Amino acid sequence: MPEEANLDKPKIVLGADHAGFALKEAIKNSLIEQGYAVEDVGTWSDESVDYPDYAQKVGERVSGTEKLGVLVCGTAIGMTIAANKVDGIRAAQAHDLFTARMAREHNDANVLTLGARVVPEQTGLAIVHEFLGAKFLGGRHQRRVDKINALDHHAAAAKAAE
Repeated sequence: MPEEANLDKPKIVLGADHAGFALKEAIKNSLIEQGYAVEDVGTWSDESVDYPDYAQKVGERVSGTEKLGVLVCGTAIGMTIAANKVDGIRAAQAHDLFTARMAREHNDANVLTLGARVVPEQTGLAIVHEFLGAKFLGGRHQRRVDKINALDHHAAAAKAAE
């Protein structure tokens, strides 16, 4: 029986395209069992859909909040590119535990992207839990994250000037 959602854990927003649907479902079940509050923005089948739609949905729900996101597509490449177009998102693609941990500790990534055709289910679950268990270290890394965040503002100002 799933535990009640733990208020000490961040809410997790999940999204996937058709290629990532099955892994997203496994991730959702695992997170719920571990007491995470989960918001699933779809897709809800393996019928073909466009991954940028789900990257945008997750990004908009995560940006500017205490929530974290997980996106799954075939390779994680498309989801990473699309999610990083949403202001305030630092999406990181990870295919192993080390890169998942570093994405949080060094880059303060707020969205993890996974490739369902790249990592097997058990590896994907382990990567998600490594990502969620890691904490941003701050310090010298904060300066770098501030510079990343400034790029969002730079792009918005350049677009407004057009």
